[in-house]
Amino acid sequence: MPDVDTHPLEVARRLAEGGDLDGAAAIFAELAADADGPDRAQAAVGLAVVLQERGDVPGARAAARTALATGHPEFAAQAACLLAGSFESEELTDQARAAWQAALGLGNPAYAPLAHMALARLAGDEQEMAEALRAALATGDPEIGSRAAQRLAELFLDEGEPAEAADVLLEALAIPGVADTPRLRVLLGVAHLELACAEFEGAVEEGAAEGGDAETSALAIELLARTLPLRGRDEDAERVWRYGLEHADARLAEQVRLRRDRDL
Repeated sequence: MPDVDTHPLEVARRLAEGGDLDGAAAIFAELAADADGPDRAQAAVGLAVVLQERGDVPGARAAARTALATGHPEFAAQAACLLAGSFESEELTDQARAAWQAALGLGNPAYAPLAHMALARLAGDEQEMAEALRAALATGDPEIGSRAAQRLAELFLDEGEPAEAADVLLEALAIPGVADTPRLRVLLGVAHLELACAEFEGAVEEGAAEGGDAETSALAIELLARTLPLRGRDEDAERVWRYGLEHADARLAEQVRLRRDRDL
C-alpha cells in the first residue's frame, strides 16, 4: 500500500507501472476533472496514456484534448504529441498535422524539432516539405537537424540544385554534436561533384563559343567525362568523350584522345 502522504499523481503512476490501469485511470480522471486543480494538465496526460494502453482511443484523445486546452508549456505539448501520434496511426493526416501545429504553437522549444519533422513527413507537396525540413534544421537539434538536412539535400540534388544542397549540409555540419556526420559529408561531396560537373560543362561550352585554347578545353572535357561516371552518368560521359574526339578543331580532338587513352 502506498504511504498516505504520497501525492495522488505518484500513486497513479505507481499503479500504472504495476499494471493496475483501472486504478490509475480513476485517480488521473479525478485530478483531470478539477478545472482549478494545479495538477490537471499532468493528470490529463497520464489519463490519456493509461486509456491508450487500455485500448480506449476516443477516451485517450478526449483526455489529451483536456491537457492541451490547459496551455501548459510541458504537459499540453505532450498531449499534442500524443494526439498527433494517435491520428497518424490511423492515417488521419489533417488531424495529425493540426495536432503537430498545436504543439508548435505552445512555444516549447523541446518539441519543435519533432513537430517540424513530423510536418515534413505529412506535407502535401515538396515546397511544404522543404519549408518544414528547413524549420527542423534551424532548431539546431543534433539528431533531427541531421535527418532534416539529409532529406533536404537529397531533395535539392534530385531537383538539380547542388548549391542549395551544399548550403544545408554545411549548416547541419555546423551544429555542435550533429549526428551522422559521415553521411552528411558524403552528401556534401556529392553536391560538390555536381557543382564540379556544372563548372566543367560551362568551361566546355564557353570554350566552344569563344574559341578558347585547345589545352583548357581538352582538360575540361576530360574532367567532365571522368567525373560524370562517379554520379552514375556513364552514357553522358561517353557523349562528352565523343564530342571531344570528333571536334572540328583537330588539335583539340588530338589532345582529348591523348587524355582519354593515357594510363591514370
